[in-house]
Amino acid sequence: MSDGALRLWPPPRELRRAPGVLRLGRGAAVRAAADPAACAPARRVLEAALARAGVPPAEGGPAFRLALDARDTPPEGYRLDVREDGAELRAGEPRGLLHAAQTAAQLLRERAPALPALEIRDWPDLARRGFMLDVSRDRVPTLGSLFALVETLASLKLNVLQLYVEHTFAYPGHEVVWRDASPLTPDEVRALDAHCRGLGVELVPNQNSFGHMERWLRHPAYRALGELEGGGHCLAPGDAAARFMGSLYDALLPSFSSRRLHVGCDETFDLGAGRSAAACRERGRGRVYLDFLLRLVADLHGRGRHVEFWGDIVLQHPALIPELPREGVSADAWFYEAPQAPDAIPDAVARVMARFGYTRELLSGFAGHAPQFAAAGIPFQVCPGTSSWNALVGRWSNARANVRDAVDWGRRCGAEGMLLTDWGDNGHLQPFVVSLAPLALAAGLAWHGDGCPDAALEPALGTHVFPAPALARSALALGDAYLETGLESANAAPFFIGLRLPLDRPPPDLLLRGTPDAAKLERTVERLDAEIARLAGDEPLARDLRQAARLARHGTWRLLRGRLGRGPDAAALRADLTELVATQRERWLASSRPGGLPDSVALLERALAEYGTA
Repeated sequence: MSDGALRLWPPPRELRRAPGVLRLGRGAAVRAAADPAACAPARRVLEAALARAGVPPAEGGPAFRLALDARDTPPEGYRLDVREDGAELRAGEPRGLLHAAQTAAQLLRERAPALPALEIRDWPDLARRGFMLDVSRDRVPTLGSLFALVETLASLKLNVLQLYVEHTFAYPGHEVVWRDASPLTPDEVRALDAHCRGLGVELVPNQNSFGHMERWLRHPAYRALGELEGGGHCLAPGDAAARFMGSLYDALLPSFSSRRLHVGCDETFDLGAGRSAAACRERGRGRVYLDFLLRLVADLHGRGRHVEFWGDIVLQHPALIPELPREGVSADAWFYEAPQAPDAIPDAVARVMARFGYTRELLSGFAGHAPQFAAAGIPFQVCPGTSSWNALVGRWSNARANVRDAVDWGRRCGAEGMLLTDWGDNGHLQPFVVSLAPLALAAGLAWHGDGCPDAALEPALGTHVFPAPALARSALALGDAYLETGLESANAAPFFIGLRLPLDRPPPDLLLRGTPDAAKLERTVERLDAEIARLAGDEPLARDLRQAARLARHGTWRLLRGRLGRGPDAAALRADLTELVATQRERWLASSRPGGLPDSVALLERALAEYGTA
């Protein structure tokens, strides 16, 4: 780096440069001062980083010394001292030593074989810094992809991974539900759990347990468990549902070493519309919800488990919040849009969301969420999103504002952690590369909230997160392409709405607002075209990002054709989308299992059918 600046991410809390350089051209050794077994995970990380940097092992060379003797450091804190004659990595616990090794690995990536002399003292703001990946909306990653994900999380000093499951765990006796989904098996989860432990990451089981159970309830054998006679989306709260969930926990939990379980329980929209209607009229919908949640909690507390749950429903019934336990539970306060003043929320959005119990305050940002749990003394986490879903190439500006809002309110209100969510709504068409920039930002803010300016992020992304700076620049540029359209959409990018909805059907205001403008949409196409041209290489992440950009371009063309009668004709659209469907299958199978692919590609095939036959 010609400017001498280091691009470490998360930026260390305290860094002091010192005179001199540690030269590693002839090799280096890694030694544990004591307790070799406890130092072994950090040693493996450091030895792998030296090998990647081309530094050979050399017992007679300068040493990287590992020690667990820094008892005065905060939890997960560490010290890293680089001098001309070697380096010392010290912490008070193995996870802190792992963080020191990850920082040393970044130094090696940037500066090997000559490391600048320096002193680093570092520790996190938030105790729990996690990432939740949706593996139930069709895309279940291969085990190799999940291992690589864990390594990325650990490199960014995140310490929690959750895989959101509705039906994609191979529950014994329930093959009819998961047989076409390429589910995670117990043996695979145990292998992933071990890999996580070796890198200081806690793999927390996550099984939705109330709402979002449609993948179960669509099958005749399970419909009696549903709130609605035909199944629907929500379990009917009661004895049968509680026993059923308990049986799933019996099968799921032994594969995990974590003592936590996320039970979900969000968006129970069907509640009160069927089998629980009388109970909801008599006791209130919020009370019926809370009673069933507390029943699940009691069962899991009896198993010695700490329970996490989504906090959206209890926030809609604030009088019930004080009834939540103060121990053994964590409310996960989630919100996925950039903060805004309550009176700035579009009326169309406010009207529709009011039907589901959301006030303008709850729709305005984490200021409407975090303080309520803090005031009641309920342990909680803040849960922003990557803004990648329903967006193809992401919504970077929205993600940046959403993540900053979440972590700011979390730190202000004493949250125990941050859990960044990455959903797969409507077929999980977006590749994981789209989520990397929001993931890195969230990791940085959760570690050192006052030390992560926007100006420092892009250089760090190009050095430590993406394989090349140009790819990081393209990801950020594509992530803001939605702003060029001049249209607004809720929980989505406009070009995804164009891809999802029929050409001849104007979308409702909740999905897409504003008057389509041909000049703005054509500029969007030009912006996407420019990045597609820049992503011409064969690097896998570049190929994934190019495919996502081409899908976004196709969705923009559909907005032009369907709303304004401009852009490519049906024959050109058919040719483009035919190629995109084939490429989507190829790129999916490069990182994900085949089970959910037919359901995912069906959205594209529906659009393709509108163009007729050649």
